[in-house]
Amino acid sequence: MSGNVVRTAPPHAGSTAYINARIVDPIADKEYLGAILISDGRIADFGPNLFTSGAPYGIQSIDCGGLCLAPGIVDTRVHTGEPGEEHKETLESAGIAAAAGGITSMVLLPDNDPPFDDASLIEFVARRARQIKLTNMYAYGALTAGLEGKELAEIGLLAEAGALAFTDADHAIGNAQVLRRALYYAKAFDALIVHLPQEPTLSGGSMTSGEMATRLGLSGSPPLAEVMMVERDIRLVEMTGGRLHLTKISTAESVKVIAAAKARGLKITCDTAAPYFALNDLAVGDYRTFGKLMPPLRSEKDRLAVVDGLADGTIDAIVSDHRPQDQDSKRVPFAQAMPGGIGLETLLPVSLELVHNEQLTLPRLFQRLSSTPARLFNLPGGKLAKGAPADLVVFDPNFAWKIDRVDFWSKTKNSPFDERPVQGRVMATIVGGRTIYRDDAFAPETAAA
Repeated sequence: MSGNVVRTAPPHAGSTAYINARIVDPIADKEYLGAILISDGRIADFGPNLFTSGAPYGIQSIDCGGLCLAPGIVDTRVHTGEPGEEHKETLESAGIAAAAGGITSMVLLPDNDPPFDDASLIEFVARRARQIKLTNMYAYGALTAGLEGKELAEIGLLAEAGALAFTDADHAIGNAQVLRRALYYAKAFDALIVHLPQEPTLSGGSMTSGEMATRLGLSGSPPLAEVMMVERDIRLVEMTGGRLHLTKISTAESVKVIAAAKARGLKITCDTAAPYFALNDLAVGDYRTFGKLMPPLRSEKDRLAVVDGLADGTIDAIVSDHRPQDQDSKRVPFAQAMPGGIGLETLLPVSLELVHNEQLTLPRLFQRLSSTPARLFNLPGGKLAKGAPADLVVFDPNFAWKIDRVDFWSKTKNSPFDERPVQGRVMATIVGGRTIYRDDAFAPETAAA
């Protein structure tokens, strides 16, 4: 990425107006040419008729030149290596990559070493975020002790320490009794349980089952391993009345079953990650380990069903599922490679393909990227509203470029989208009124009126 990351720049001492912008408002489900006024790190005003004759005296004015201005992305599925594997990614390098990707808030998965099953680690993340001064950082609490799927973690203490929700990350809870207890217990704190639905004894293959796996001679994980767990989890929600968020939905059958559960009024929400609507199992190609993910890339039929699920609202949110892996983890035979791909810097341009393909409008896309995840996880950003944090992204939806892993800010380069042509580029990222990232191609006209 060609741009500048700024950590310490304070917000403008007075007020700042972003004018001549294509405002994307996910809550109102519309877009229009208008302006946003920021004061003391918050949105003071916005709308199509604001400053049509220019900003008044004493207000710094930034002309966006018709670029899009939207709520910053809220990414609720990010893994870093800190603590434990800082050579893969630190909180600082992840914060830099997120800033370059237009992500203003991110929620960190708990599968570190040690895992986030202790309140001190939740507090550690909050402290480091204050020191780094980039994107807002929050942490999941572990759902079970040691992420072992046996005994519940101290959900109450973790919630008091600031854990946003509870999950065992990419470790599926195979024991139905454990998840049932978790759903019951979490109700007392109105806590959200996030679960990856993959039946553990069926989902250990190197890639998805099918013609491609057979041709490459690789062990397969059947798509049914996902929907079997989805159906089990829905029954547990029926039994307990708890809240459950299913993550990284990747199959047509899962989308169908979740839609039916929502129609029955169950407290079920879900997300998918960018690879599952943008790639299929052909991306594994000639044993390309950057295409080894968890769950694995699915068939084209499944990919299209995920797109349809995003379009009709069955799938509530889009996440990056950022999971850095070092060269030693990826430059090995496919069966031995660790799953995972980085995604902070590619989340917006890849997601914009849904807009360019006329599958989502820009406001609907930012419902999936910003406003809905913020609402589900009870975060203050992700929306345009008076008094809301001025967490914003300026982007050019039509800027054509080619993803090149060499240019990533992230410490590791394992992107499944490497060398993919895309349209859409982050031009500036604003957190609490501070511009923390600016692309070299963004040279707004600035004046202190």
